[in-house]
Amino acid sequence: MSSYEIHSRLGADCHRLGRFELCHVLLHRNAALPWFILVPETEAQDLLDLAPATRNLAVAEAAAVSGFVKHELGWPKINFAAIGNLVPQLHLHVVGRRPDDPCWPAPVWGRLEAGRTYSRSEVQALTGRLATATGLRTGPAN
Repeated sequence: MSSYEIHSRLGADCHRLGRFELCHVLLHRNAALPWFILVPETEAQDLLDLAPATRNLAVAEAAAVSGFVKHELGWPKINFAAIGNLVPQLHLHVVGRRPDDPCWPAPVWGRLEAGRTYSRSEVQALTGRLATATGLRTGPAN
């Protein structure tokens, strides 16, 4: 994996799956719903502070993950946010939602109880599916 430093809180809460051209892709450990976090390699702390081309690339990469969640995983709604109140490093949340998820219709932030986590084999399978669907680069050279 790249030597880019991911904030320690994101590292503790997530699995690192790989990266796109700009963003590292993480998967939240809580398996109650598909919650991906994209971390652009930038010093900017806010999405709207990025240069237009970089911001467009970050959103395009998030849209690729959103399409995967909708079309490959079957979650009909996506919550997308770049909040960053607890973690100052710019990161983008792409969260699959549906009426039977544990937080519906409220936001997941601060409401998702600790629950089942992904097994190693589930993370590997999900990473493979995401790479096939989106071109995510995985492995040590990403």
